[in-house]
Amino acid sequence: MGEQQNLKRQFILHIIYNMIAFSTIFIIFGILMFLMVRNITFASSDNLLNEARNKFVNITGKLEILYDIFGMEQYRILDNNLNFDYSLAQKVDNPQVSCIIRDKNEKILNGDELGKFFQYASDLSFDKNKLDTIYGVRINDKYNYRCLNFLLGSADPSKERYVQLLINVDSENSLIHNYKNIIIQAVMVGIILSGVASLILSTKTLKPIQETLKKQTEFVQNASHELRTPLTIIQAKQELLLREPNAKIIDKSEEIMLTLSETKRLSKMTKDLMILLRGSVPNKSAKLQKEDVKMDEFIQNIVAPYQEIVLAQEKTLTLNLNFQKDISIDTNKIHQLLVILLDNSIKYTEIGDTIEIRTFFKDNKCNIEVIDTGIGISDEGLKHVFDRFYREDRARSRETGGSGLGLSIATTIVNIHNGTIKASHNVPKGTIFTVKLPR
Repeated sequence: MGEQQNLKRQFILHIIYNMIAFSTIFIIFGILMFLMVRNITFASSDNLLNEARNKFVNITGKLEILYDIFGMEQYRILDNNLNFDYSLAQKVDNPQVSCIIRDKNEKILNGDELGKFFQYASDLSFDKNKLDTIYGVRINDKYNYRCLNFLLGSADPSKERYVQLLINVDSENSLIHNYKNIIIQAVMVGIILSGVASLILSTKTLKPIQETLKKQTEFVQNASHELRTPLTIIQAKQELLLREPNAKIIDKSEEIMLTLSETKRLSKMTKDLMILLRGSVPNKSAKLQKEDVKMDEFIQNIVAPYQEIVLAQEKTLTLNLNFQKDISIDTNKIHQLLVILLDNSIKYTEIGDTIEIRTFFKDNKCNIEVIDTGIGISDEGLKHVFDRFYREDRARSRETGGSGLGLSIATTIVNIHNGTIKASHNVPKGTIFTVKLPR
């Protein structure tokens, strides 16, 4: 229960972290898009303001040249003609740009030329700290302008003027406002989608962990059940022996033999569990010790000791080996794999049945088939035959000493060789185990 609660807590945290990450990306992307569109939208207006300013700078430059040539008195005469306050604003020939001329005391000097705009401009604040900088202003809380202030110098200090250039950007402001709303809505949708995506990703990410936890729980339960049976038998027999301490060994040989049998089975089961553990948890000691061998000869040597056992049980064991190539394998582990498959076939065949081992080369892989005509496996059994502790016929398995771990170990061995193993029906009866190992 504690592990389930911890997994649920991790699941919720995973969703929150993913959602925060996705939302942050959407928000940052939205802000960047808004700033980029804003800059692009105002770029044209700002360029017009800068062009108008440059014309004033050119005028000032001409006046200074006249001063150098004709001297102060003549300059003042010319200056009165060229830099007259009411005609100065006329130098801005772009109808989109409004020009306000101010004296050193920031008083508007060309109010007559401004017309109706003057009643709004008279309330327009002027900031000397914002010279040569384009910024946004709002007039009469209704109209939006881009503004550029600069000082127009003169050889005569009394003739210095502040120039304030404005261009209406109501349409641009409306466009940016609408785009901002679109961006906000898009970000909100993105946050919602990030929540959905976080849920999906967290579910997919934690699903293998949930399955592993489930398998671990089942494994512990099955292992406990399988280990409990031999331990119970051993305990019962030992208690029975203690009740008759003076009894002779020969009289209790049956109980002793049963105790030894269950002890051996318990020892084998423990060893198998350790093999499964090492195969499922990667570590340095689990590295394969590969070597090149001739697979057909390798199988012949493994099968040789079983020929007499099969013959004694009145069964037939045949070899049909056609791989005829070298393969790089961990010989100890593949030896164990073949013994498991061969032992399984021997256990589940009857008198007169046959067992055949085939090898052949296909798809650049070594194909090994262990085929028998035994009792076979049901369709449902084929789905679970490689599961740990799975036994289709538990009574028969106990009689033959099976623990339901052999085929799980076989799967582990094949997997660490990057191969595959599967079980299928042998028509008309029996089972085929097919192993494919890459060269």
